[in-house]
Amino acid sequence: MLDVPWPASTEDRPGRRAGPPGLAGWCLRVVRSRLFEVAIVVLIMANGVVLGVETYRDLGPAGPVLQWLEWVFRAAFVAEIAVRVLAYGRRPQDFFRHGWNVFDFVVTAAIFLPGLHGDSALLRVVRVARMLRLVRFSPGLRTIVAALLRSLPGVAGFLALAGVTLYVYGMAGWLIFGRAQPEQYGDIGRSLLTLFVLLSLETLPDLVEQGMALSPWTLVYYVSYVIITVNLLLNILIAVIVNSMEEARRLEMTERLAPGHDEDGDGVPDEVDRIALTQRLDDLWAVIAELERELRIDRDDRPPRPRRDPG
Repeated sequence: MLDVPWPASTEDRPGRRAGPPGLAGWCLRVVRSRLFEVAIVVLIMANGVVLGVETYRDLGPAGPVLQWLEWVFRAAFVAEIAVRVLAYGRRPQDFFRHGWNVFDFVVTAAIFLPGLHGDSALLRVVRVARMLRLVRFSPGLRTIVAALLRSLPGVAGFLALAGVTLYVYGMAGWLIFGRAQPEQYGDIGRSLLTLFVLLSLETLPDLVEQGMALSPWTLVYYVSYVIITVNLLLNILIAVIVNSMEEARRLEMTERLAPGHDEDGDGVPDEVDRIALTQRLDDLWAVIAELERELRIDRDDRPPRPRRDPG
């Protein structure tokens, strides 16, 4: 289900039985319903089918029908955004506090910009961008996108290291093979392109054979390149992405556990607080049991604790 946060007042927080009244309450119930999500997903997929059909030539009488369907999609997506905004009641600006909402609004509103009419390429790009909206309806896809975004700093460091490594090997390749193989290593540009294609290892047998014809020592160049770049660097990239995937999955689980509940205002959802408190109590009981075993205290032999008079 999609999380549509309600204004953070004491009586209208998500999860409360008393929901917002009137039109806002109806819109909130609609947005949180499973049928609404399924309908939007079907519309997005139908929009993709129409875009695919439009790539064929000589559509004949189907052309006007496809144009009519495009206007139906526009009206439906505008109505969807309107319902989502109205679900925020007296704080419609909170709609833009969430990244996916902003993306949906931009993709829907961009279709009405001046100049985006007819059969322009930019208009088709905007229409194709609607297909990306399917990501918000799939927790798995959201986790992957969040992981890719969280891995950007690590990927940037990896790209810097990979760029330096490729440049060093490119210069070495130009010095070693520049005269013998000018098509592959004639300058730094061709050398870098050859090494980049070599990352797939498809051209490795041919390059090794050409290098061995020049000198057996060229095998050291290619073996070291494959070990450092193909094995080591690519494994580092995979490790960065996998680590970001785990962090994004933990974040997704935390958001599912507590969609907006934070009564104490500490920034940690209440459900997570309860889980942490339960774990601490379990640890405390384990420590008490260990102390009882060390002190050899028998629970059955201890005198009962005196009861306090409630009066």
